[in-house]
Amino acid sequence: MLKKIYKLLIIPYTLFLLYLMFLGMGRSQYSDNVIRVQPIFATLGFIKNTIRWWDSMRIVLGNIIMFMPFGFLGWIFPKLNNLKSNIFTFISAITIVEALQYFTRLGIFEVDDIILNTFGVFLGFLLKQVAEKRFLNWVS
Repeated sequence: MLKKIYKLLIIPYTLFLLYLMFLGMGRSQYSDNVIRVQPIFATLGFIKNTIRWWDSMRIVLGNIIMFMPFGFLGWIFPKLNNLKSNIFTFISAITIVEALQYFTRLGIFEVDDIILNTFGVFLGFLLKQVAEKRFLNWVS
């Protein structure tokens, strides 16, 4: 049951995320290409310079939580049923998306985004394993 629902929702969900990453939340095209490649320091600087604590936590946690559904891709693509394949494939895809943000100037290429998004996929993969063990009747 859950696999069928997931298969129906993952494509619209992916399109929604792409919309958010390129056009949503009041985005406009930057005048310059921006790249942030120092891991962790960009996020720490963002948190430090954000006036409201909630805004920084929303963005950091959003970068993790919003990508958790991609940990379940093994339900559609059996080759992604192991963690290593799933993570490697995701890192490749999200790096391409970040590069597109850079080249279109509709976002910033940030290594921290790749790290946080990948952590979300990892947590989603763990959640998928728990769901498969605990809710076997609902998953199929």
